[in-house]
Amino acid sequence: MLLLRRPLESAHYASRVYVDRLRSADITPSMSRTGNPYDNAKMESFYKTLKTEEVDLQEYVDLDDARRHIDCCIADLYNRRRLHSSLGYVPPAEFAARYTAAQT
Repeated sequence: MLLLRRPLESAHYASRVYVDRLRSADITPSMSRTGNPYDNAKMESFYKTLKTEEVDLQEYVDLDDARRHIDCCIADLYNRRRLHSSLGYVPPAEFAARYTAAQT
């Protein structure tokens, strides 16, 4: 007997109720194309990093506390200090600054 350890995560995001709710807020749902697991690879990688380097290591007091910590993690650790191989092993903020300087 095959037992699923986790529910099909994408099923929730494709449900009619969820999609209708997004559309009522003028939000266009975005999902990977059928048979192409690479469409969302960059975001999946970001979320994995955020979970392992921030969320799984914290106990937040409440939602506001979680937002503050996660915002700080993204702004400071992820964008200013963490080296990204796809950017030549520099943080995104430094990459952007170099790009802007090269354009002027």
